[in-house]
Amino acid sequence: MCRNRLSSGLIIVTCILLVWSAALAGDRFTDNGDGTVTDLQLGVMWSKTDNQGDIDWKQATQWVRYTFGDTLAKRYDNWRMPTLAELQSLYVHSRDYQGYETDCGQHVKIVPEIKLSCGWVWTSETSAIQAHIFNFNRGYHYTDRMVHKKAYRALPVRDLK
Repeated sequence: MCRNRLSSGLIIVTCILLVWSAALAGDRFTDNGDGTVTDLQLGVMWSKTDNQGDIDWKQATQWVRYTFGDTLAKRYDNWRMPTLAELQSLYVHSRDYQGYETDCGQHVKIVPEIKLSCGWVWTSETSAIQAHIFNFNRGYHYTDRMVHKKAYRALPVRDLK
């Protein structure tokens, strides 16, 4: 009888731990209800959408800093371009995750909490006349001239601290 109680107790504890760990795994993002999501893993806040159109790097930095900051998320003033590492953390590597098709027809594998209109996103990292871009279709990065804009997007992020 004692052995049955112990087995039942272990089963209950195991079930609780499995549910708890699954819940923690899904709690990376919190929807703030204002067009932003908080990324608890990185300690940042993301816009839920990009700028919705082709944009070069300089326009992207201005849009993030001024236009986006004055419209969707007015109460925050420290919006910036994301780093390459921050964007890479949003890419879903799982073969089981299908992602979604963007407005420009590109298939992307980004976390479902963020919706892109096209899969190439500028980073804050530059060198001379080039800047890094992350490709959410294939999960790699490259550099291009800052004056190019075809299918490139801006995705605002801000530090929580």
